[in-house]
Amino acid sequence: MSMRFGGSNEGRSGFGFGAPRRDEPEINLIPFIDVLLVVLIFLMLSTTYSKYSQLKINLPVANAEAPKEFPREVHVGVSASGDYSVGNQTLQGRGLRALATALRASAQGSGTPVLIVSADASASHQSVMTAIEAARLVGITQVTFALQSPTPGSD
Repeated sequence: MSMRFGGSNEGRSGFGFGAPRRDEPEINLIPFIDVLLVVLIFLMLSTTYSKYSQLKINLPVANAEAPKEFPREVHVGVSASGDYSVGNQTLQGRGLRALATALRASAQGSGTPVLIVSADASASHQSVMTAIEAARLVGITQVTFALQSPTPGSD
């Protein structure tokens, strides 16, 4: 006949005394290894490898064409109120003679200058034509206009 004190002996020490034993927690390493393998594959696929040539190659040399000289640009600004600026300097007068004098001073140098007219959208047609006429008096024959590209959705 066996005597038991306090129930079953499972999870207790040999004599039935003491605290019940707890199972040790286990760390499952298989998901961790799977994640590491995926990261390793990703790094292998995304890495670029340098290709080194075993041959020593001397590339041929050629004389390139000299860079072309760009024409000298003279910028004329026309404001909405009809005021003029040549380069970055605002002119005091609005007349043809004052504009022609400023253009002549700005156009001096080598080569034929190109006049770039930057007129406000609200500037009068006459103000723009005065700038072109002043360029003709100075001897500038090439004229172009600066404009702004429309912003998307501003139709």
